[in-house]
Amino acid sequence: MQRISVLLFAAALAAPACSTGDGGNGGGGTSDTCGNAVCDTGETEASCPADCASAGDQWDQQFNGRTVDYNAALKIASLRLTGKLPTMADINSIATAADDTARKTVYNGLVKAMLETPEFKTQIFSFWKDTFKQGDSALLDTAPAFAAMLTVNNGSYMDLFTASSGNCPTFDGTTFTAAECANGGPKAGVLTNPGVMTQFNSNFAFRRTRWVQETFVCTAFPAEVSTTPVDVGGGSPYTGVWPFASIAGKDNGGRVDFHDVSGSICANCHTSINHIAPLFAYYDANGMYQTTISVTTPLDGAPLAKMTDYVPAGETTAWRYQVPVADIPALGQAMKNDPQVEACGVARIWNWALGKTDIVDTLQVVPSDTIKDQIAAFHASGWTLKDLVLAVYTSDDFVKF
Repeated sequence: MQRISVLLFAAALAAPACSTGDGGNGGGGTSDTCGNAVCDTGETEASCPADCASAGDQWDQQFNGRTVDYNAALKIASLRLTGKLPTMADINSIATAADDTARKTVYNGLVKAMLETPEFKTQIFSFWKDTFKQGDSALLDTAPAFAAMLTVNNGSYMDLFTASSGNCPTFDGTTFTAAECANGGPKAGVLTNPGVMTQFNSNFAFRRTRWVQETFVCTAFPAEVSTTPVDVGGGSPYTGVWPFASIAGKDNGGRVDFHDVSGSICANCHTSINHIAPLFAYYDANGMYQTTISVTTPLDGAPLAKMTDYVPAGETTAWRYQVPVADIPALGQAMKNDPQVEACGVARIWNWALGKTDIVDTLQVVPSDTIKDQIAAFHASGWTLKDLVLAVYTSDDFVKF
């Protein structure tokens, strides 16, 4: 909500906190900068109850004072969804409508029409390339193309994690053509995409794991934080929800010490990371699935990782604490059932519509209360993507300024 943020910031500058001045209550007293006479002569603002709205109240007043402007919303929506300004005929159809109810009907119809244009295919493809941080080669275009094809066809967002076929389509600027991913192994939407596996290859498959967390949960690691920190002997406490010993360290069979407490507590992030990363470790540097772990470690000579480098014997892979998953298709199902994944999908479309930058990279976080209605509708629809785009671009927050 970049437009709203600017408005509220301006309001904050225009209406500073209460200050003393020429009294409006008989002379010699003080008044606040909201124009209220509040203090008698001789009193200070610290000793009398200043009747001045807080900055938050002023911002709420500004926020609630926004008015609907369908023509302004139409221009922004058209640029986002088609890359072009609306036609004069479209502008006039709103301007000449009888009242706000009629204008809303016209505006909503124009947005629906935009979602059926060839230009929308190009725009939504670009959106997913930006979101996935991928593209511009035949291989790296396949995951964004799959997400864009789902959107254009009003498919389920959850197919991004669960689809078992047709996950590597092509897009020629006009048409999406379904195709199978040819890197072997299990199939689970973009989670097994060869371009993703190639671009985000790294030691221990940690970059692949980070990509999944940040792209589809909208937060960086640590993914799971306990409200009851535990002293494990370091300078700061351990705050994970997993048992501290649930991941590998040099004290329980690992070759890298994820139990290190000499600086920050590595386990705060790695208890989640180390239970997910082995699932992606079977893809080699070229994104091809292998039957054994095929990613390197940062150890001397860059040897291949072993399962005992991630977790000790007896531990299983998992999406979250007490959510075990045996393979990537099971991971996709766990993500489908995770409310944070659902909310992240809505938040990313919301930020795109409202002109905000990346949720994780620039901390442009959308409060869940702001989009709770869209989240509920998204869930009820079966997570249909085009319906979500329409709901956001026709929402009150998008059309009010």
